[in-house]
Amino acid sequence: MELVQELINLKVGRVIPNVSLKEYTTYRIGGTARVLVFIDSIDSLKKLLQFLRKNQIKHKILGNGSNLIFKDGLYNGVLIRLTDLNHMEIRGTEIEVEAGYSLQKLALKAAKASLTGLEFAAGIPGTVGGAIFMNAGAYKSDMGYIVRCVTMLDENLEVKTITNKECNFHYRTSYFKEHPNCVCLSAILTLNKGMSQAILAVMEDRKTRRVLSQPLEYPSAGSVFRNPEGDYAGRLIESLGYKGKLFGGAMVSEKHANFIINKENAKASDVITLIYDIQKNVKKTYGIDLKLEQEIVE
Repeated sequence: MELVQELINLKVGRVIPNVSLKEYTTYRIGGTARVLVFIDSIDSLKKLLQFLRKNQIKHKILGNGSNLIFKDGLYNGVLIRLTDLNHMEIRGTEIEVEAGYSLQKLALKAAKASLTGLEFAAGIPGTVGGAIFMNAGAYKSDMGYIVRCVTMLDENLEVKTITNKECNFHYRTSYFKEHPNCVCLSAILTLNKGMSQAILAVMEDRKTRRVLSQPLEYPSAGSVFRNPEGDYAGRLIESLGYKGKLFGGAMVSEKHANFIINKENAKASDVITLIYDIQKNVKKTYGIDLKLEQEIVE
């Protein structure tokens, strides 16, 4: 408990020891984290990261846990949650928003303010920071289309603002994925004026389509694999007969083959076993290396 007390003494936010990762990931799987810290300010984040780096303590930034697979057992480090960094302000056609703000909530706020451009985000369960990190997207749009600039902590823990171009957005990746020691703090998004009712109607239509095509009734972390160029991961997986395949408590969705669901008290190892089996057989059959859209955390 010495580390816990040291973190409490730093006064950087709420400190919770021995946290079940099932409560903080959308898969509802994983073991226990040694410590979870809810950061209360950017200064607190800098202070905490300085302490962790100085003492060589393993750590990871955690948003909504909507794209992560924590292994079973102990995560022997500190998880840092940014969900208390959640200020948002709409100014004309621009939105300034902190990294911990809910992406789904932001899409709804934008729609009600008659701003179009965020409709794709209505069904993405992560935070703004997580969405920028992986350049989240759907319906042929993504964060790269709407981010004007991002304020971050760089590798030296200095606050710095970078442009859209410097964010290096590409399909499901960004500057932040390439530089994991940098932390997204906030962003300015540029949207366009639209008709609120029309925008909300588009979002409702897409919600209906998601309910029909995705296993939203079970815990998951969305799409497991990135689509390979010129094809769809779901099509490849389905062609090999994986729909409905069970391993332990995890199952390849019968609705969409690129989703693995927590069918019944799954372990992280169940999900990971299915992932590796799919990758192996897609490679063997098609010569294609399926790349994870999700992240397995050691």
